Amino acid sequence: MTLVLGIETSCDETGAAVVENGRRILSNVVASQIDLHRQYGGVFPEIASRQHILTIVPVVQQAMRDAGVDWRDLDAIAVTYGPGLAGSLLVGVNVAKALAFAYNLPLVGVNHIEAHIYANWLVPTAPAPTDLGSAPERPAQTPAPAPEPQFPLVALIVSGGHTELLLMTDHSQFKRLGATIDDAAGEAFDKVARLLGLGFPGGPAIQQAASRGSAEAFQFPRAWLKGTYDFSFSGLKTAVLRTVRKYEARVGAPSTERKSKLVSSQTPPMMHQIPVPHLAASFQAAVVDVLVEKTRQAAEATKARQVLLAGGVAANALLRKEMTARLAPVPVLVPPPALCTDNAAPIASLGYFRFMRGERAGHDLDVNPNLRLGVAPTP
Repeated sequence: MTLVLGIETSCDETGAAVVENGRRILSNVVASQIDLHRQYGGVFPEIASRQHILTIVPVVQQAMRDAGVDWRDLDAIAVTYGPGLAGSLLVGVNVAKALAFAYNLPLVGVNHIEAHIYANWLVPTAPAPTDLGSAPERPAQTPAPAPEPQFPLVALIVSGGHTELLLMTDHSQFKRLGATIDDAAGEAFDKVARLLGLGFPGGPAIQQAASRGSAEAFQFPRAWLKGTYDFSFSGLKTAVLRTVRKYEARVGAPSTERKSKLVSSQTPPMMHQIPVPHLAASFQAAVVDVLVEKTRQAAEATKARQVLLAGGVAANALLRKEMTARLAPVPVLVPPPALCTDNAAPIASLGYFRFMRGERAGHDLDVNPNLRLGVAPTP
């Protein structure tokens, strides 16, 4: 049995988790900052790093308590060192290095984006992430783990800052098939949600509004970028903006440009005269259509045995449904929604596989806010 403590502070969530053998979650604690950043319509980096400083020690302590383990029980510590916000990453990396030094434990540096994929290696029925201060929810019995994902596989990573399509032939052995050339899918969700007065974070807000609308109400464009597996969502975002401006002109509302500078968690009164649910549903359908079709083409061309969905946008219900239906008979693995967003369990899982291959990071490990896939920390 190999136990790894994972630490995650790449953006605005402070996470710590203990994972056994890269698969079984013993604990998974997250301190969310959503309420702090909602008033700004997005993550405020300086506030995020300061909040990590306040919560990192209590989060790690609760993760250890929830797992029922002592420092002597751990085999290694894995920590996100990039990509992400520099100030946020520094908090997690420095705490991980201090703990590794104090308890003479090996340190493993982990790429946050690659770690998202490893949510698919975690046992689906294990406890979901718990908020700081709450008791973990555990199943009455822990069933036998499902079979591990099978290589070669295609992985689609969709989050607030990244949209990437990868072919994986083994652990940490991958080829980049395509990526966004402008906005990431999650970024587009956030920007359109703000445009529609739906608040932050944009993904859940768009999905909720879309449930009351028709995906066929507006024919928004799809950027297919034929001949590639790349993505582009800036044109779609602009199409939504132009449609909203037309409605604003009809009701005599202030321009979206001026309105976008206002920070508010409340829906502007004029938005009640605009078909927000239909706009949200049509926008969501356009994003999902491109994500699913590009992934289907990649899976077919590479003869992938499975497709893995990962990242915060992977929690989107329509994306999960369409990916499973349209890629059949190729099996599609999708993590539970709670494991799609930023948390430390996938960090510990990836850390385990790197640790078992003998990978180690030195105590001089530094953060890399622009870290790319396939780059390993210098031992």
